[in-house]
Amino acid sequence: MQDKQPSLDYNTENIPKVLPILPLFDSALFPKMVLPLVVMKGESVHLIDEAMANDRMIGLLVAKKQENVRPDPESGDLATVGTAALILKMAKAEDNRIQLLVQGLSRFRVKSFMNGKPYLVAEVEHFSDIDHKDNETEALMANVIKQFGRIVHLSPGLPQEIGSMATSIKEPGTLADMVASTINSTPEEKQHILEIQNSTKRLKAVTKLVQHQLEILELGNKIQSQVKGDMDKRQREYYLRQQLKAIKEELGETDEATVELEEYRAKIKEKNLPEEAVKEAERELGRLARMHPSSAEYTVAMTYLDWLTELPWNESTKDNLDIKKARKVLDEDHFGLEKAKRRIIEYLAVRKLKPDSKGPILCFAGPPGTGKTSLGSSIARALGRKFHRISLGGVRDEAEIRGHRRTYVGALPGRIIQGLRRTGSNNPVFMMDEIDKVGSDFRGDPSSALLEVLDPEQNFSFSDHYLDVSFDLSKVMFITTANVLDTVPSALRDRMEVIQLLGYTEDEKVKIAARYLIPRQREAHGLKAKQVKITTGAVRRIISGYTREAGLRNLEREIATICRGVATGIAEGKIKRATIKVNDVAEYLGPVKLQAEAKVRMTTPGVAMGMAWTPTGGDLLFIEATAMKGKKGLTLTGQLGDVMKESATAALSFIRANAKKLGVDENFFDKHDIHIHVPAGAIPKDGPSAGVTILSRRRCWPPTGPA
Repeated sequence: MQDKQPSLDYNTENIPKVLPILPLFDSALFPKMVLPLVVMKGESVHLIDEAMANDRMIGLLVAKKQENVRPDPESGDLATVGTAALILKMAKAEDNRIQLLVQGLSRFRVKSFMNGKPYLVAEVEHFSDIDHKDNETEALMANVIKQFGRIVHLSPGLPQEIGSMATSIKEPGTLADMVASTINSTPEEKQHILEIQNSTKRLKAVTKLVQHQLEILELGNKIQSQVKGDMDKRQREYYLRQQLKAIKEELGETDEATVELEEYRAKIKEKNLPEEAVKEAERELGRLARMHPSSAEYTVAMTYLDWLTELPWNESTKDNLDIKKARKVLDEDHFGLEKAKRRIIEYLAVRKLKPDSKGPILCFAGPPGTGKTSLGSSIARALGRKFHRISLGGVRDEAEIRGHRRTYVGALPGRIIQGLRRTGSNNPVFMMDEIDKVGSDFRGDPSSALLEVLDPEQNFSFSDHYLDVSFDLSKVMFITTANVLDTVPSALRDRMEVIQLLGYTEDEKVKIAARYLIPRQREAHGLKAKQVKITTGAVRRIISGYTREAGLRNLEREIATICRGVATGIAEGKIKRATIKVNDVAEYLGPVKLQAEAKVRMTTPGVAMGMAWTPTGGDLLFIEATAMKGKKGLTLTGQLGDVMKESATAALSFIRANAKKLGVDENFFDKHDIHIHVPAGAIPKDGPSAGVTILSRRRCWPPTGPA
């Protein structure tokens, strides 16, 4: 430490015109102000050593570059206005660092930089402040002193005495310099103040800085007060809770509510929920923490958190992409249905080549009993996925699909979310059965709610009213079934890929009965394979004489009746085993219910055979016609619709118009009435497809009367 104290009696004439220049990188020095500095660079250390050996005078200029880059005066890296300073004290540390305490003497302007030294040397021109003592200057000084006092009050790091010192300064320039050097501002802002020679303008510039700094301090103080208030409140609540906890532990009571909250927090963290779900769960958990366990809302919040934390947000089952194995599973479970099986194999092949492909929305349409629902479970088994079936028959409430809002008592999510929770995976196979039987009333239209569910472009963000959080359904494979597509809304039908499942032929029914139905019913009735056998001929007799359907349900019922009869005989000890042949069928099922009437009826004159479509499959339609004496009458019976009546009238008009070409007596229709009857009159019949059958029956009449 240099013990010799320098003389502080200096004016601008006593300060040299040539000064060694020390760059300042993070601060600025004003005249009459004191600033501590640390010097570490070699050339700066050499500069200080020479200055201490001479008059202790140095020049300080603000550098515009970083500290580790040497400023180049020619490139404008240094400011042109600086402060001449006197080194008051100097101390050297062991690591060759120099600590300085310097005092500003006067402002100077650089005229030119000089060479010949390892450090910067400049020829400078000193200048003094331009003071104007008027009312404006005094007002500016009073305002700066007032605002500076508030800054000192709000800044814990500033001594309170510095505010009093500001009031004792009478020179406006010196006041501006003192305030600018004290407040928190950037080196660029301080350099701007340093370059202003007019004290009034300098005060105005300092006033802006002071006002800005004061606004920051007041805002920070406000924030600090709010944070402190919140912290005090939380600390008080924590203290009270800890006291309550200690009291309960002393009494031997356990806080079940706290345990439940911790369990929910652990579940939320463990489940790795999406950001939206985490936000909703934490919000509900916060509400739950503030409720009393006896509150009615407490149970509602717990139920919601249970649903939110138990849904399979990220749990998936691994798909079985072995095409051969999947084909084998489908063939084991179902005979025929080649189109449906081929579509499933194609889906697996695409998944194997493109794992992120969106699942199809398949719709199996066909008569009852053709294996639509059971095919869905086989698809799930072939894919290695979980299977869930939703019956939509008779569903009329939209909330069954989208769920109820939590404002209602007993609110629950819709069937989609419930099914996902039961399966425990986010990529199950969903079988939505009987989609053609969805109803609608004042409670809503479920088919409209299904539009989002059954659309791969939308269901990635399905929103259930109860959860109020988007759930990704794009990984779910939806399969729907329908008997009739006419009742399905066109917008919903357009979202699905329809696969028609036609009725089985007799040969297919025989093979399905031997492979699936007979073994299943035998097992269901406790019979062994050697105890009951049903021959192929007997199966054919059951199909042709006791069932008339496109599917297999009635066939399985008749086989079950035979198995029950055999089981009864074995239980009574009358027989040990039975082989059911063609002639034995009537013993168990009674007389033949259905006769093959096509051959018999087609030999009768006046009868023609057509084909009819029904929801349960195709059927034969017989049309009978006769003529009798009368006066041009036409009688139609058999529950015929308007379109079918038009077909009969058009056929009669065609024959009358072409009677001569057809060899019919033109006077025949003037003397005869015609009666057309379609049997099974209790069943409504309509459509234009029977027109050709009606016409062909007319053409076989002889001109003298009916055949």
